[in-house]
Amino acid sequence: MSAHKQIDRRWIFLLIFICVALPLIFVIGLPIETTENSRLVYDLVQNTPPGSKVILSFDYDPGSKPELHPMATAVMKNCLERNVKVIITALWPMGVQMAEEIHEELKTEYPQMEYGVDYVNLGFKAGGMVTVQAMGKSFRTIFPTDLNGTSINELPIMNGVKNFDNIAFVCSFSAGDPGIKQWVQITHDTFGKPVTGGVTGVSAPAVLPYVNEQQQLTGLLAGLKGAAEYEFMVKKPGTATSGMDAQSIAHLLIIIFIAIGNINYWRNKKKEAKGGE
Repeated sequence: MSAHKQIDRRWIFLLIFICVALPLIFVIGLPIETTENSRLVYDLVQNTPPGSKVILSFDYDPGSKPELHPMATAVMKNCLERNVKVIITALWPMGVQMAEEIHEELKTEYPQMEYGVDYVNLGFKAGGMVTVQAMGKSFRTIFPTDLNGTSINELPIMNGVKNFDNIAFVCSFSAGDPGIKQWVQITHDTFGKPVTGGVTGVSAPAVLPYVNEQQQLTGLLAGLKGAAEYEFMVKKPGTATSGMDAQSIAHLLIIIFIAIGNINYWRNKKKEAKGGE
């Protein structure tokens, strides 16, 4: 019986580590093909007139941060650069912390943006669909103060905002329930306002049917690729772009290993066949 040569698995682990780590440090910027669903999200933001007010809802926690945080950062930056006023809410308790992390990052990048004027964080409110429905009737009933306890009557950004009639669109970054489905079913289906957003890759198939002819959902960013597509469209490569670089190279390496394994298997079988003659 012939001896089967095998690659030491430690070399495989080392190569995978190098292929994942290096693109995260040095962004390669591999070509990214944008999908129609991602372009719909981008177009909605781009076509919103400056000075309009929108809701960004952070409906996720640290478990979904690698996929949803980059897209939330890219969309929020795009809104602020276009002078679209951002009202932050969260249907998940940890969503407030996620929004605050982005807020701290943007403080240095956009020092001219003023809290309470260009953006505001209203914080988390429990209740899911009931909360969204109540917001459609009266914002002040659900959020009498912002995250810091300041009355929203004292915040210039909230002047004239009574309900969804005064909002251009809602964008939910959603990891599950409650999340983007509740925004669609209430904000769009009941109050007729555009809803868009992003979800994790694993939950995208369950949300995609809402992107239909009735435009219940105006586009959808799906997983890390959706976030990278948005970074590509706004020409600001970030963690999603470097993440896709690392993922693509790791997948390529795995394909190469599979090919090598199959070639070795075929050669060994051929040698065994010759040895048996």
